[in-house]
Amino acid sequence: MASMQGGLSVRDVLRVGSLSDARVVAGWDGLDRIVQRMNVMEVPDVLPWVKAGELLLTTGYPLREDPESLTELVKDLDRRGLAGLAIKLGRYIDELPESTLLAAAERDFPVILVGNQFGFDDIMNEVLTEVLHNQTVATARSEEVHQALLGIVLAGGGLSEVGQKAATLLATTVMIEDQAGRVESAATPAGECTADELERLGALRGSEHIAVPIVAGGARLGTIRALPEDGARMVPAYPDMTTVLERLSTVAALVIIRQQAVAGVEARYKADLVRDLIEGRKLEVSRVHSQAHGFGWDLRRDLVVCMIEYDVTGPAAKTAPTLESLDQLADTWRKALREYDEPAACVAASGGAVALVGAHLTREQLADAAARATRTLKSAGRASRIGVSRAIREVAEIPSGFSQARRSLAVSRQFDHRDEVTYFDDLGVYRLLSLIPDGAELRDYVTEVLGPLANDDSDDAADLRETLLVLLETNLNVAKSARLLHFHYNTLRYRIGKLERLVGPFSQDANLRLNLLLALHVLHLRAV
Repeated sequence: MASMQGGLSVRDVLRVGSLSDARVVAGWDGLDRIVQRMNVMEVPDVLPWVKAGELLLTTGYPLREDPESLTELVKDLDRRGLAGLAIKLGRYIDELPESTLLAAAERDFPVILVGNQFGFDDIMNEVLTEVLHNQTVATARSEEVHQALLGIVLAGGGLSEVGQKAATLLATTVMIEDQAGRVESAATPAGECTADELERLGALRGSEHIAVPIVAGGARLGTIRALPEDGARMVPAYPDMTTVLERLSTVAALVIIRQQAVAGVEARYKADLVRDLIEGRKLEVSRVHSQAHGFGWDLRRDLVVCMIEYDVTGPAAKTAPTLESLDQLADTWRKALREYDEPAACVAASGGAVALVGAHLTREQLADAAARATRTLKSAGRASRIGVSRAIREVAEIPSGFSQARRSLAVSRQFDHRDEVTYFDDLGVYRLLSLIPDGAELRDYVTEVLGPLANDDSDDAADLRETLLVLLETNLNVAKSARLLHFHYNTLRYRIGKLERLVGPFSQDANLRLNLLLALHVLHLRAV
């Protein structure tokens, strides 16, 4: 959401370049309503998040299944004092219901059709620029700052550019921090700070300096600091440095909010594309590749599909993941995967996160990415696990790969694998065992096959199970098993006799050996 003081009338907003072709289709008598903020509608239940004075932008995606609900939405938005609703038609909603237009006309609530040639970021950028102009013409000093920063905003510059311009204007070191106190940008009049200079600046935060909060909509987004050199007394280049910093903080807030709004919309488009791919929707392949390229993804190569979820056995298992926590999961894994695969895709989807990763990643690299993600998530009391499909060669195979990744996770979850990464190719017989939903059935099977060895409370039974497992996995090679178990050959022969008295003549019965091996693995991998 973008928030602004002062504001423009809807009539004035419609004069900005990106909205000059927009059409008012209802509520013409409400064009003098004041636009103080802008917001993007991404979810159906947007009402708790809107505020008076907002111009709400939407593609209609959240209401695509029920366009008639637009009528009640217009009524609710009017009751909450919004300035109007601007909508793009054609992608998700083809036309506005007549009832919606009537409701808007009755309430003098402007409903505006926006062309598809401009993105929401373009619209927000131009409106924010107009409001910024109104705010900064009050004094000559503000005008100077305005002109300097207007170019940054129009060029789509970020906090680094804002910080550098501030350092140049103020002839001092300027640091911009986020709401958690992490440095987003730091610059001197000579240029951006190096890592060593950032460490020095961190020590200067306790010295005398000027600090101004970055605030929007009552929420603190960060802080701008003008720092002296080497702890010296702060000598402002401008008598009204604090005022200039306040202007800069306003611009920084606009940049941050714009970035958040654009990133939020882009994230939804990214998630939409991945959901369409994993659900097997019929899409034009060339368009998929073009859209993916625009997101910085490479889907033209061999890929593996990864399904990532929060570990239900972790410390936060009793807390259902929220949309925010799923976004955090996807963001954490995206950063972890970027170390080895920059063009990998990773979005929140399907109750977790879905990643489309280059098949060239080795198991060691993916394991390292998992370890990186785990370290980050543990700080929030979370852990995650990941299921990995076989390699796929084209976009059409993504649904199959997603099914394999989900099956890998299901087996990992059902049999309580402690490994963070589970590969579909490694599932073996557990792909079949995982299809048995009844845990009691598996428990009965283990008890019937292992008999007294199924007693998990007995140390003697556990010791004999280990001996039996090694024998079965070495195909009854007694000499090799004795070496692996560190037993004398005759001791192992004695144990074989004892085992056969307990579970049957497995050395003579291949079917019994198969059942014993399955039962041992089920007992080992699942609490039965």
